[in-house]
Amino acid sequence: MLKDVFIGLSQNQFLTSAAKKYGLKLGAQTVVAGTNIEQTIDSIRELNAQGISCTVDNLGEFVFEKEEALKAKDSILEVIESIHANGVDAHISLKPTQIGLDIDYDFCYENLREIVAAASKYDMHINIDMEDYGHVQPSYDLIETLLKEYGNIGIVIQAYFFRAEDDIQKHKDLRLRIVKGAYKEPAEYAYQTREEIDANFIQLIEYHLLHGKFTSIATHDHNIINHVIEFVKENNIPREKFEFQMLYGFRKDMQLNLARQGYNFCTYVPFGDDWYGYFMRRLAERPQNLNLVAKQVFNKRTNTAIGIFAGAFVLGRLTSKGKSK
Repeated sequence: MLKDVFIGLSQNQFLTSAAKKYGLKLGAQTVVAGTNIEQTIDSIRELNAQGISCTVDNLGEFVFEKEEALKAKDSILEVIESIHANGVDAHISLKPTQIGLDIDYDFCYENLREIVAAASKYDMHINIDMEDYGHVQPSYDLIETLLKEYGNIGIVIQAYFFRAEDDIQKHKDLRLRIVKGAYKEPAEYAYQTREEIDANFIQLIEYHLLHGKFTSIATHDHNIINHVIEFVKENNIPREKFEFQMLYGFRKDMQLNLARQGYNFCTYVPFGDDWYGYFMRRLAERPQNLNLVAKQVFNKRTNTAIGIFAGAFVLGRLTSKGKSK
């Protein structure tokens, strides 16, 4: 039920607009590296200084206007140039819907190809984030076509999907980020319980560590991290073949500890003002994430504002149900 609430909040346009307007006052700076590229580069430098690499996400998705998609593409291209110009250790993560997948497939492909080509000039990696089930196969289609020209592409495998095992075997020669999954998916496509998702998550990680090219293990779950550490020791898997990933602002002490222990570590660095839906889905993915940032994000002013926003959302849902009766 809590997951459904967070998913609902992530899709609420009123709350999204309010969060864009009042984001910094609500504490967004603790989960977003900056609202512009300059701030984000500074945040990346700080992480690099502590032995942590970064993957940068220009926040935004589910775009339905070409002008907005082109603006997002240009912003990503600007980030690529800025990463190169500043010599920071970072690469790009992006969502196909942000650059036009819901508008026109060919239009999206041309935008994505331009981005991948620009990054390829600097030997920079581009990671294609997977979204909800309806966008998964079109995203794979884009990737399969791009792989005929470029090799600087990686993808995300979402462990809650039944198809994940087939997908990871098919793409084992790619750099893969393995995640649990953050969207609400029907039972015909995806596992529904935490126990099932965790079990498949571990199985996928182990498979790719043994058979794959490079594995990015994206989790804040210390139990799974400890399991992976023991697994790589038992199977003599070199540290050069994998990295741990966490989100910017989450479990900072653990991020630093893993980096200090000599493990490759990459922080997922989102930037921009379209942070609200992203943050709510992180809570939906694992409600315990709320505890990881609560002390950093929430204060009296923040709690009051979020309470008002959430109350408006709940009231809207109740009103909607009342009208439907």
